[in-house]
Amino acid sequence: MKDYSAILSRPHRAEVVERLVRYTRIETTSDRHNQDIPSSASQWDLARLLVNELEGLGIADVSIDDHCYVIARIPASPGMGKKPAIGFMAHVDTASDVSGTNVQPRVVEHYNGMALQLSPGCTLAPEDFPELAEYVGDTIIVTDGTTLLGADDKAGIAIVMTAINAVLHDPAIKHGPLYVIFTPDEETGKGMDLFPLAKLDAVACYTLDGGKGGEIESECFTAYETKLTFSGKASHPGYARGVMTNAVSMAASFATLLPRNESPEATDGWYGYFYAHEIHGGLESATLDVLLRDFSDEGMERRMATIKTLALAVESQFPGGKVDVDIKKQYLNMKKKLDEHPRVLELLYEAARKAGAEPYSKPIRGGTDGARLTEMGIPTPNIFAGMHNFHSRFEWASATEMILGVDTLLELIRLWAA
Repeated sequence: MKDYSAILSRPHRAEVVERLVRYTRIETTSDRHNQDIPSSASQWDLARLLVNELEGLGIADVSIDDHCYVIARIPASPGMGKKPAIGFMAHVDTASDVSGTNVQPRVVEHYNGMALQLSPGCTLAPEDFPELAEYVGDTIIVTDGTTLLGADDKAGIAIVMTAINAVLHDPAIKHGPLYVIFTPDEETGKGMDLFPLAKLDAVACYTLDGGKGGEIESECFTAYETKLTFSGKASHPGYARGVMTNAVSMAASFATLLPRNESPEATDGWYGYFYAHEIHGGLESATLDVLLRDFSDEGMERRMATIKTLALAVESQFPGGKVDVDIKKQYLNMKKKLDEHPRVLELLYEAARKAGAEPYSKPIRGGTDGARLTEMGIPTPNIFAGMHNFHSRFEWASATEMILGVDTLLELIRLWAA
């Protein structure tokens, strides 16, 4: 069993936990069906609060634009103005997979390794989530079983804010120019679509949007979104033979043709997938959203070709029916770009070790705003934030790992200023 007491006694423990608890109570669910940025009005509530808190720390250069992007610039310490500028990024929205309304976080001190009843019929148990057994003695933050927690990515926000507060109140921490960035709509895949890149003059950024302590992610999926529209012909069902083409049946047939062994629930590690995400419709028209994920360009080309082949197959199954395929890029694997900037990762690994973490590389089976920012030209790997079981009512966060996240950022700031 690990001894968490030393890390839990570090100076930033109370602040980072308090921030997470407070931020999670603010509802910020994004809406993938709304093309506006931000996609939900509630994201403004947290974004404006963060602006006020950043200004309250004494930062003069803080802005929030018409699309809810928050950017703060902290000048370098005296004599450090020529040091490279770096940034830290987290997103304000939470996923819509589970309700994010009226979140009631609970702090469990000295977790004893036993099952935690979150609410009637909803239990967070090591039998279902074996990883919990590693956290006996830690302080963990859980839900009440009716909502997600929102540690994705409010744990990241809490870590960034705590670290910046420490920098601004400790003259001994010498630093170059620093940026703090909070973005909307990361969960919808649109978080960087309108990002004001011209405001960010940094050589590197780091997202705080990862999981278990020590995880450093420099490789992610390449992601495309497919919207399939199935057009049929309506008819009275009693006289439908040779006349009706059922768009609902077409969409259902397409979904069943997707390879079951290449679905999210059947893959892990470096294996990609087809993800039938949402279906709607009636006799004359139906839609099916399928997300495509792969780590390689070749794999993604195969997946897009498969979608088009299956569309033709469904058209042949349903005479008179038509399938329209619309495939759009969401983000690219950031590995190639990050490999061109080895120092960005080298300093991150060194900082994590200095903070007391045990850093290791893990691919992101998803994406971050950092993948998009890397694509835009600023290398941005992802750092652990202590979140677990995210996008679910069983979501929880580790106080120890959040403290390690804060100290990793402080060490990183020191290393870039050395």
